[in-house]
Amino acid sequence: MSTEPWQLSGWRVRSVSALLVALTLVAGCATRRTAPPTPTTLAHPEFIFPTVPASLAAAPGASRVDVGWRYLQVNDLKNADLEFGVALKLGPTLYPARAGQGYVALARRDYSAALKAFDAALQGDASYVPALVGKGQALLADEKTDLALAAFERALIVDPSLTDLNRRVEVLRFRNVQDVIEAAQTAAKNGRLDDARRAYERAISLSPDSAFLHRELGQVERRAGNTDQALERLRRALELDANDATALVETGELLEARGDAAGAEDAYRKAAAIDPGLNLASRIAATAERARESRLPPEFRAVLTTPQLTRGDLAALIGVRLEDVIRRAPTRQVVVTDTQRHWAAQWITETTSTGIIEPFENHTFQPRTNVRRGDLATVVSRLVALIAESNPSVKERLSQRPTIADVPPRHLQYDAVMSVVAAGVMPLVEGDRFVVSRQVSGEEAVEVIDRVRVLATTTLGVSRQ
Repeated sequence: MSTEPWQLSGWRVRSVSALLVALTLVAGCATRRTAPPTPTTLAHPEFIFPTVPASLAAAPGASRVDVGWRYLQVNDLKNADLEFGVALKLGPTLYPARAGQGYVALARRDYSAALKAFDAALQGDASYVPALVGKGQALLADEKTDLALAAFERALIVDPSLTDLNRRVEVLRFRNVQDVIEAAQTAAKNGRLDDARRAYERAISLSPDSAFLHRELGQVERRAGNTDQALERLRRALELDANDATALVETGELLEARGDAAGAEDAYRKAAAIDPGLNLASRIAATAERARESRLPPEFRAVLTTPQLTRGDLAALIGVRLEDVIRRAPTRQVVVTDTQRHWAAQWITETTSTGIIEPFENHTFQPRTNVRRGDLATVVSRLVALIAESNPSVKERLSQRPTIADVPPRHLQYDAVMSVVAAGVMPLVEGDRFVVSRQVSGEEAVEVIDRVRVLATTTLGVSRQ
């Protein structure tokens, strides 16, 4: 197919025309407007000048960045935008001009456009401070405080000399922490423990040296049943503030629950020293005793849960838990021939020499013989009698004669059973029965001995349990 000369001529005319238009546009873009002088009062003093790095100083359009910035600071946003646009047309990799466009958009309160421009500048240099600060300002204006704070913090890492920004970050952190704490406390109050945990972790990331926050997160972890995590948080709280009595009590309770009586006692004692009003005396005494018991032979700890108590077990339980009562009792010389190698030999000697547990007529103790409720009543009644000697209220209670269906007056253990029931240290079972022949477990024996101990330490006696 041939081309007519007029057709070719027309094509050339159109091409030349298009070229002239393009050249005219470029020339127009390249035409420099008269840049305003640097203003003495900046329209936007909070903006950071988009410095052109040395690597881009010779790039086409680099000088336009300063011109655009001058227009921006006299609030001539139209010309500022034009100058930054020309700079980018001349040098497409000139990311400081992208940051300039971001500041123009920020001045126009077009936060979406500002974020896009700053992100584009950060693609050129992820640590470019003017873009990081501008992005933070746009996010903050758009009420995205967390993201704004992150951008500001990144800028401060690159340039710690930005003192004004540092002060702003501190204010934002405080404000943000307060908001996050309120959200965490609300979530915890409403039982949303996962939400509360996340909120406290966020607050701690903003204020890592706050003992209060670590303690409250520890409380959340405790409610969630995460003992290890709770202890870790509480210990961190105490590292930051050794005088946090609440954290000490929480720590003591967790340690006590997991069987660390010595650790719990130490925590309670420290808390009581800081705040005597916490009334921790009974907890300290109880954990101190358990701590002492934890250092006893493992056989003793086994007594506390044994399904069948023996005479040797009972002697040890009385010797350890009623030490004060034993100490006040008169002693006598007793010969026992079969306990020298028994783990409870020390306490067997103490209880037999005071007459609390009698040896058999052949001078044997038979420490492995099982204990029945009637046997326990006999031993405990002697303990109650010792207490009654110096406690009139206990002596008065012993004069009572409760009705017991299965222990008539002619029963060999009648007086002992009446004594322990009247004193309230061995309750009836199965309604009005005592069941003297029933085997005694370690748990039951501990309950009885603990009632005797309460009876020994009060002038009012104890209520029947």
